[in-house]
Amino acid sequence: MHIVLVDPSGVIRKTISGMLVSAGHTVVAFSDSAAALAHVGADPSVTCVLTSLEVQPLDGLELCWSLRALADDRRPLTILVMSSARENRPLDEVLDAGADDFLMKPPEAQELRGRLRSAERVLKLQQALIRQADTDHLTQLLNRGALMRQARAAVENAAASRPLTVMQIDIDHFKRINDRHGHDVGDLVIRHVAQILRETGTIAGRLGGEEFALLMPGHGLAGAAVVAHRIRSQCAGTAVLERSNPVRFTVSIGLSEWSEGDGVGTLLKRADVALYAAKEGGRDRVAVTSAALKTEFVS
Repeated sequence: MHIVLVDPSGVIRKTISGMLVSAGHTVVAFSDSAAALAHVGADPSVTCVLTSLEVQPLDGLELCWSLRALADDRRPLTILVMSSARENRPLDEVLDAGADDFLMKPPEAQELRGRLRSAERVLKLQQALIRQADTDHLTQLLNRGALMRQARAAVENAAASRPLTVMQIDIDHFKRINDRHGHDVGDLVIRHVAQILRETGTIAGRLGGEEFALLMPGHGLAGAAVVAHRIRSQCAGTAVLERSNPVRFTVSIGLSEWSEGDGVGTLLKRADVALYAAKEGGRDRVAVTSAALKTEFVS
């Protein structure tokens, strides 16, 4: 685990850090509780905080409250509290402040390792539940909700020096595939497209039905168009099998690049306009819609 240790004593920090590192954990130690809180807030890879009650400027209970506010259903965080004077703070007060467990300070190495193993089991279960909640069951790509969260984050981080392009992909004549070959074959086609999208290494998700989207941070339109052309060609050049009979299919793709002032809705709307143009233009092609709402075909 990635652990933040908070204690005013340099000797305690050194001793406990040694225990944690020897158990295979990554440790960042602080004497200042406010600095520790800022670090945890800025680094989502931190999964555990081990803090003394005797810390400043935020005391141990204040730190617990603040840490618990950072943790939510998207970010599990274990908070372990230790003190050499437990009798001064009733256990229920410590737990009500947001702590998950309490240890006497300094903790024995064996007890500390055991408590952390227990915390790790809970964290792994929480992380698995988060992944399950974010995953489309048919394709194992991100589901719509998770993709929209990623899109909002990508738009917030977009800038002229770091472009962002969104791609929307729709399977052509999908209803016809289901009607002719059955929903099992339709599901095979959806999974096949998902695998092609996964191999791009971008942020891929299923919007619903036969429609997908890619978020491409760091890609301008030119680079994204190359990826889109490859996706379109791969889909057109392969087939899924129905009782050894090949079922061929194509996709249409719409692209839109982030411009200053764009929100997620605006960016996705332009990609949707481009996708509609690709469909209207004959399908099995890629279209781009600019910020000026000018649409053109690129393949």
